[in-house]
Amino acid sequence: MNAFDVWVSIVLLTLSTLITRSGFFLFGHAVKLPPKLRHALGYAPAAAMAAIIMPDLVTSGSAVDINWANPKLLAGIGGAVFFLATRHLLGTIVAGMTLFTVLRLTL
Repeated sequence: MNAFDVWVSIVLLTLSTLITRSGFFLFGHAVKLPPKLRHALGYAPAAAMAAIIMPDLVTSGSAVDINWANPKLLAGIGGAVFFLATRHLLGTIVAGMTLFTVLRLTL
């Protein structure tokens, strides 16, 4: 692939991204979603985050590693418990990373 092909690909991907995402900004006021659908879409960011994070917590390399010696899984559980108890997002990140570091060094 030469430099021209790379630049054409970048421009075409940029245009396709702008076209598909600008529709919501240009015509968003004209589209009325049902209340149940709007309520359900409120859970989309949390579901996307869980889909990104969970595979990293339960895998080690390419194998599934669900046991009590997995520091990532234990730190994730600890972070979730901390968040449920305090509802403090920054504290959850600090507590989870601290717990992960301690567990990684000890296990």
